Amino acid sequence: MKGLRECLLLLLSLQGICSALQCHVVPGTLVQIDAGNGQVFGVNSEGRIYTLYGSSWTQLPGALKHVSVGPAGVWGVNGNNEIYRLAGASWIQTTGLLKQIDAGGSQFIGGVNMNDDIFCLSKSSAISADSSSSLPWAHIDGKLKYYSCGPLGCWGVNSADYIYHRHDVNPSSCVGSKWEHVSGSLSMIEVGTDGSVYGVNSAGDIYRRDGITACNPVGTGWMLINASIGKIAHVTYDLKILWALTSKGEILKCNI
Repeated sequence: MKGLRECLLLLLSLQGICSALQCHVVPGTLVQIDAGNGQVFGVNSEGRIYTLYGSSWTQLPGALKHVSVGPAGVWGVNGNNEIYRLAGASWIQTTGLLKQIDAGGSQFIGGVNMNDDIFCLSKSSAISADSSSSLPWAHIDGKLKYYSCGPLGCWGVNSADYIYHRHDVNPSSCVGSKWEHVSGSLSMIEVGTDGSVYGVNSAGDIYRRDGITACNPVGTGWMLINASIGKIAHVTYDLKILWALTSKGEILKCNI
């Protein structure tokens, strides 16, 4: 009863209903994970890169601290904030510096640098990116520590864990038009390729944004997702599967 009461108290301010997850542990440990287009990639504490084939992790060459997969392909950044794009079985370094990158937009790229400055790369530049030319990264006003995009816009959180939605983002104009502050507090946020939005707060709780539609891309409220699996550090969502990493790096596969 105590757990239920605490859940209900939390939800009074978030206008959501506590929802339980059915999860199981997947072998391995990761510090960051991303799912999109039916694929799953992740990196461990040593920077080793893995992708999931069936039920087994396969290591890829190279070393990254953050990897992202989506309609724009597979992109990543390393410990020096250098940006890479996966072409075939090889990583190609591109121009620019980012600490976090996202390939979940409609074939465009978003991300933030070491100063929390926000940048994006339009579809035409993203799909042809290689190491031979300087990429036209577009600067977006504001400061964020984490930025993620989907078909109905982009979401981000800043250093104070405030949540923002970027309106009118599209493949040819990835900068968008304006920010909208969204109530709540999250330390990281991820947008699925279907537009679903999930995030984690500083206490390690998982939240889902409900009510998102093309007419209302900001949605209507946050739902607390009770996984009963301890403190969560990172989440990503694709094809009705929520992937979560615990603070110890354990990998959880949860059915939504």
